[in-house]
Amino acid sequence: MFAEMTERRRQILKLVIQEYVESSAPVASEHLVRRYGMTVSSATIRNELSALEDLGYLTHFHTSAGRVPTDAGYRFFVENLMDRPTLATHEEHAIRQQFLTAHTTIDQWIHMAGAVMARTAQNVSVVLPPRGPVVRLRNVHLVPIHDMVILAVMVLHDGMVRQQTFVTEHAQPIDELQRLSNLMNALCHDASVAQIRERMDAVNEANPVLLRQVVDLVCATLRVYDDALSIDIRSDGLLEMFNQPEFADTDRVKHMLELVQSSSALAPLIPQVTQSDGVQVFIGAESQRPDLREVSMVLARYGMDNEMVGVLGVVGPTRMPYARAIATVRYIAGVMSDLVYELHGESRAEREVSLHGLPNGE
Repeated sequence: MFAEMTERRRQILKLVIQEYVESSAPVASEHLVRRYGMTVSSATIRNELSALEDLGYLTHFHTSAGRVPTDAGYRFFVENLMDRPTLATHEEHAIRQQFLTAHTTIDQWIHMAGAVMARTAQNVSVVLPPRGPVVRLRNVHLVPIHDMVILAVMVLHDGMVRQQTFVTEHAQPIDELQRLSNLMNALCHDASVAQIRERMDAVNEANPVLLRQVVDLVCATLRVYDDALSIDIRSDGLLEMFNQPEFADTDRVKHMLELVQSSSALAPLIPQVTQSDGVQVFIGAESQRPDLREVSMVLARYGMDNEMVGVLGVVGPTRMPYARAIATVRYIAGVMSDLVYELHGESRAEREVSLHGLPNGE
């Protein structure tokens, strides 16, 4: 099949896909000749379009209609014909500046990543927060709220903050809460639920009832957070979705909303994305799921390899501007990775040294 793709057919396929992505209208031979000033006749272009259809790269809705790309056509385009996916330098600068002005929390960065991807790629965005193999505690702070009501502020290893109140049997002085916080932080920094239990069970504590309450609360919170991560998909870009002609009717909009907010669609793809380098493109029926046959996904991992990894990307119709989507996802995944590393105290330069040795010239 590949040998039958002459240079002229490659060029025609590229033009058809570019035109269809831009207009969402089937592309006719006369339109190609007129717009691109081709030196061959419309009849010759029609023959080439017919050959591309025989190869499985194009199809048509009606006998007299122009051609539209198939999933195989989009795949060939992405792998062989697409212009190098890059964002303009001023776009990259503007995107990074937006992140630098945001608050230094994972939640803020996730929200920013979703909004910027949707606006830049003109499609719906999805972001899964970064997570490690096991949810771990960074530190806990106990704050008295009122009499016997205590607020536990738990900072997790990935930077997420969780707060939970609980009631004690007796009022607790501030210095006692501080002492217990210091004890737990000294023994349980970067600890999993099992490690927290093991380490605190070995402590001969003067206030065992309060300690048990705090340990139970922290462990329960970590378990709930771990369960929630598997379905915690953040999405943005409803306005961009409504601007797509494929989602002009209510049923398709409803289906798309359910798709991007449900873990069932993305979950099977997550292992492949997190274990692969670069941007992964899933086109229509390639996913082998009927509910995704009209949808393409451009996804990439971000974060700290083997420690905390998330997934982000854009979801839209198969008639997607793939080069821009890929460039957007790749760049924002890089920005998010830098931010996650810096949050945990390792700069890009330090990361390069640890991975490849000393930077050039040093």
